[in-house]
Amino acid sequence: MGGRRGLSRGQAASRTLGRMDLLLCFCTCPDHASAERLASALVEERLVACATLLPAARSIYRWQGAIEQADEVLVLLKTTRARYLALEARLPALHPYELPELVAVESAAGLPAYLQWVTAETRPLD
Repeated sequence: MGGRRGLSRGQAASRTLGRMDLLLCFCTCPDHASAERLASALVEERLVACATLLPAARSIYRWQGAIEQADEVLVLLKTTRARYLALEARLPALHPYELPELVAVESAAGLPAYLQWVTAETRPLD
């Protein structure tokens, strides 16, 4: 049989919510202590709903004309499009690097309840 297969109502909602709201942001820190301080502050300030620290990342990059290598902690930050600019403005003040990494990737889909939780936990308190 030809034709497109339809999506269930839950699948359609998941795809729509994910594309519209959730951003997964990547940030590296030089060590676990600085990553934990950064993550805690961003969650406390409601700029991210969750920060996941992944140790043992190895970065190879060009910095000021030289090839460098560093052991780092990768921090995955879950936030919303609405909170991204505030996160982008705040992160440099909290981060030990002269030029911190912050790269945001749009979500293609996600569990609707999780996406709603991220939105609720990053909503500024009045």
